[in-house]
Amino acid sequence: MSLKNYCFDGSKKLDLEKIPTNSKKDKVDKEKIIAKTKENQEKISELQDKLYADGREGLIIILQAMDAAGKDSTVKQVMSGVNPTGVDVISFKSPSSEELAHDFLWRVNKVIPSRGKIAIFNRSYYEDVLVVQVKEFNKTYHQADRVINIKSKPFFEKRYAHIRNYEDYLYDSSYRIVKIFLNVSKEKQKERFLERIDMPSKNWKFSSGDLVERALWDKYHEVYEDVINNTASKEAPWYVLPADQKWYTRYLVSEAILDSLKKIDPQYPVMPGDEQARLDECRQQLMNEDK
Repeated sequence: MSLKNYCFDGSKKLDLEKIPTNSKKDKVDKEKIIAKTKENQEKISELQDKLYADGREGLIIILQAMDAAGKDSTVKQVMSGVNPTGVDVISFKSPSSEELAHDFLWRVNKVIPSRGKIAIFNRSYYEDVLVVQVKEFNKTYHQADRVINIKSKPFFEKRYAHIRNYEDYLYDSSYRIVKIFLNVSKEKQKERFLERIDMPSKNWKFSSGDLVERALWDKYHEVYEDVINNTASKEAPWYVLPADQKWYTRYLVSEAILDSLKKIDPQYPVMPGDEQARLDECRQQLMNEDK
């Protein structure tokens, strides 16, 4: 499969059961994929430098996944060659009391990057239609009855609409959004959980609460499928990527990011004629210093 096969832009429906979690169906060569990933990283670095200098568009990368799908390591590896000055990484935890006292997009709007930068959201506002929906936290909100005393389906349909409108707003404000769901298998998650338990250096990554979430696996997948199908658009597509093999995941993530940067096509600013002439004068002044 090419990246297009993993892309959902609203033109087709996602059926998670039909999406692979590893590279077997794609029949790829691991060594070639690793080499290609390195090439992509170099191209991403070059384009990010231009993006920062250009300052006309911003890029927001959203990473969503079940636990142990590899979000942190994906960010670390794929973006290892970029200039950290031009990249913000934001992890969205459970909302604070202050955040809960505002609309669900409030905490996100505060961290939208300036144009010219890349922001990576480790989880995002999609938590407010994922975990909130799975655990029905919306029923506990301290909000007006007209808002919360409605059935869950219309409540979340409204939130889907708010998200679509918000992403349209960002696109019209000169931002591009790449949304990635790392599709890990239940078997691979179990393997990685056991590794975290058995290796002292990884104990900190594991919480007993992870097993509570794992018990809701089927419900989460049902909701993820619904969320992606209701928020995928041409301007803000979802990429549902195999996550059982990190080397392949990193390649596909690098392809998605590179594709978006190529569409932006950032360019180094061209100085006006009078400024260009001034540069020549400055050059001559520097060259004449030692004379």
